[in-house]
Amino acid sequence: MAIARLMKYLRQDRMPHVWCPGCGNGVIMKAFIEAVDKEELDPDRVAVISGIGCSSRVTGYLNFNTMHTLHGRAVAFATGVKLARPEFNVVVMGGDGDMVAIGGNHFIHACRRNMDLTAIIFNNNIYGMTGGQYSPTTPYEKIASTSPYGNVENSFDIVNLAVSSGATYVARTTVFHYAQMVQFIQKALNHKGMGIVEIMTNCHTYYGRYNAMSKPEDMLAYFKKNTVQIAKSKTMTPEELKDKIVAGEFVNIEAETYSDRYKAKSEQIIAAERGEKA
Repeated sequence: MAIARLMKYLRQDRMPHVWCPGCGNGVIMKAFIEAVDKEELDPDRVAVISGIGCSSRVTGYLNFNTMHTLHGRAVAFATGVKLARPEFNVVVMGGDGDMVAIGGNHFIHACRRNMDLTAIIFNNNIYGMTGGQYSPTTPYEKIASTSPYGNVENSFDIVNLAVSSGATYVARTTVFHYAQMVQFIQKALNHKGMGIVEIMTNCHTYYGRYNAMSKPEDMLAYFKKNTVQIAKSKTMTPEELKDKIVAGEFVNIEAETYSDRYKAKSEQIIAAERGEKA
């Protein structure tokens, strides 16, 4: 697809962007606008909400209805937008820290409610904007500025967190697997209910530099070498799966959304107040 065709989705006056050269955030942003273009969505009916962090700067560059909100509160703002404008495609974009650390409570309850949102999570396994501290997804024993001798905590599995909390579309891929990334975002945009796409992305500036992958190509090579698709993973032992990234669609089901129930309850209350049958 010609790049020129996608430029209409960007606020070109905000360029150049602030991301480090080679950062995967730009790859994810391009995949998103390509998915929107393929689905022929009306940009005036798309809202993109972000919080705080490197990845959350994406809303400044996207030429849609956008909100750059408080740290960890993007899902809460997005919930309000969806209830006010149910005809919109409402998308939340944020990093692993913003979405499942300070924003973790909002995230799990949006999944529980099956909010009709699309959440694209940029998972780079570290806090990239504030100095390279370890995040909830930093793997055990990996190095960060706040774990110079190796992280002693177990990491969140965002896919398992989303599935167990009630999200009805959950997928994972990496920035190396670009075509799959676009496909999963398209499916999430079309899905009725809480759609989660976790994208493993590179922060070579901090995570990579601390963990012997200081160049973007080093981390892309890591994603290529260590990613297995979900079908293959089912034939592998736990030992073989150690440190592997399992990619694919984990859940894709239809279920009643919070918006459905909210609308039905509102109509029921209004009818009761008018003395009508619900």
